Amino acid sequence: MGTHPSAWQLQTAKARFSELFRRARAEGPQWVTRHGAEAVVVIPAEQYEQLTKSPRRPTSLAHFLAKSPLARARVKLRRAPDYGRPVDL
Repeated sequence: MGTHPSAWQLQTAKARFSELFRRARAEGPQWVTRHGAEAVVVIPAEQYEQLTKSPRRPTSLAHFLAKSPLARARVKLRRAPDYGRPVDL
């Protein structure tokens, strides 16, 4: 079948779609070729959902910082007071 071990030629995939479907569910991604070139991949819906799931974003910056692995780090930041600088007007 094509260049990939689980590749199907388009005509074969159309004629044996039930088998293509079953193999995608049981064995994983199935490549379909067209004119000898890999064209599409058939994957289980759950795998597609995992691939396209957008990362969860925290609702606020405070929430993000609270969930950070560094939230419990004991970092002491000190800064000298800044009283401004003289400016000639």
